[in-house]
Amino acid sequence: MNNYPESCLRVGQIAPDFTATAVVNRQFQKVKLSSYRKYVVLFFYPLDFTFVCPTELIAFSDRYAEFEALNTEILGISVDSEFSHLAWIETERKMGGLGDLNYPLVSDLKKEISTAYNVLDPDLGAALRGLFIIDRVGVLQHATINNLSFGRSVDETLRVLQAIQHVQANPNEVCPADWQPGSQTMIPNPIESKVYFGRSLSS
Repeated sequence: MNNYPESCLRVGQIAPDFTATAVVNRQFQKVKLSSYRKYVVLFFYPLDFTFVCPTELIAFSDRYAEFEALNTEILGISVDSEFSHLAWIETERKMGGLGDLNYPLVSDLKKEISTAYNVLDPDLGAALRGLFIIDRVGVLQHATINNLSFGRSVDETLRVLQAIQHVQANPNEVCPADWQPGSQTMIPNPIESKVYFGRSLSS
């Protein structure tokens, strides 16, 4: 049974759980969000066999090893059926297909999951480009939603994921704007924060 919240979804909440059919290594499998005891990048896209969508799905697949090294699973999801997903995966990339993907492609044919994550466009009948980062205990840590015409950045997704993992491992620190792994963080109090400001913002 799916467990969807009644109120509007917000970061800091437990991410809506779901069980759904996905294409995994060209096979149909049931996947359950809460079974992943790791970080999850869950991203919605409008429809199979479209134009911006394959560029995003392929980009995340080609860099899957970088997410795997961060103890993170990727789940792609749209309102298409698992049969459509499989057909798209079995289509060559040069023909607008996906080829093999390194992560599950989930079917949300009943549109329950996209509704729960508040990305369903009722006029289109499909999802906007929502991307959510969920931590190891199922808490939603990051959410972005793009309109249909422009794709997302794998680099930025990785950067945000690394920032989340850093502050969870170092709860006395926060990450300033454009933080990158290895760069300076900040201690969030009025006195110690001046160390950061004094070093990074002085000229």
